[in-house]
Amino acid sequence: MQLFRSRVRVAFILSLLLPTSLHAQGTDWPTKTVTVVVPFAAGGNTDVMARMASSRLTTELKQSFVVENRVGAAALAAAYVAQAMPDGYTLLFGAAPQIAVVPRIQKVSYDPLKDLTPVSVFGTGPFILAINASIPAKTMQEFVAYGKGKKLNFGSGGTGSIGHLSGALFVARANLDSVHVPFKGGGPAMTALVGGQIDMYFGNASEIIPHVQDGKVRILGVATDKRMPQLPNVPTISELYPNFALNSWNGFLAPAKTPQAIIDKLAQQVIAAARDPAIVAQLTKLGIQANGTTPQEFVAQIAREQPQFDAAIKAANMTQ
Repeated sequence: MQLFRSRVRVAFILSLLLPTSLHAQGTDWPTKTVTVVVPFAAGGNTDVMARMASSRLTTELKQSFVVENRVGAAALAAAYVAQAMPDGYTLLFGAAPQIAVVPRIQKVSYDPLKDLTPVSVFGTGPFILAINASIPAKTMQEFVAYGKGKKLNFGSGGTGSIGHLSGALFVARANLDSVHVPFKGGGPAMTALVGGQIDMYFGNASEIIPHVQDGKVRILGVATDKRMPQLPNVPTISELYPNFALNSWNGFLAPAKTPQAIIDKLAQQVIAAARDPAIVAQLTKLGIQANGTTPQEFVAQIAREQPQFDAAIKAANMTQ
């Protein structure tokens, strides 16, 4: 009985100390280098944003935030972080596909909603609908009319990419006959659009806008909730086909069960970075909207956007 009482007493003391320990862990974090895993190659928009945010975090938190590019299947990077120790030292700087798309179209070794904790969206890169300038259409309505009765094709940076899903959803909504042509990245797809090998392409602003200025492609719409400040005269696709905004967000996620104090501290820093005028200016030049969301807003955004991604996945015939 005496031994039993001693064990109960020890358990009670530990229960009092545990919350304090976790709180201390959160307030002291980080005390060593933090690895920021990026599921794409260096040089792309996601990588550029990850390095921009990590540089700011390194300065503000006085510890190194090192970007690690885990190139290959996007699900591998997300799974790696999901299985990491939930101590705040391994983070995912991910994009919408790892949460909203990949787990819906293939088997993955992580649950995007249970194994990862959303921290904050840093920036959102809108996808823009562009066509080859030789096509005699100045608006989306004219392009849809032009495409009726024709066999069109549209390119993307890869099967299952947001560009692919956006194109498939547009084709389905417009009731067009079009074939998807996947490329190994946005660069080759853009080259094909400029060269006239494909008729239409959903790509990043940084890829498309320079070619518009050269007169080689024409922008018809943006797949965003609101019109882009950089393209105020270009309509959103939702103005013609409602609920068409496949947002390509990029932001921080942590392994599930990471102490809330760490999540909140990191989110606070990301929000401050995304509102820094110098960073906002850099992102705007890339055609990226600076965000900075709370963890709660990030969770709500994922839930709000999923039905549109599901509709696009269905349109692309990619459901499991």
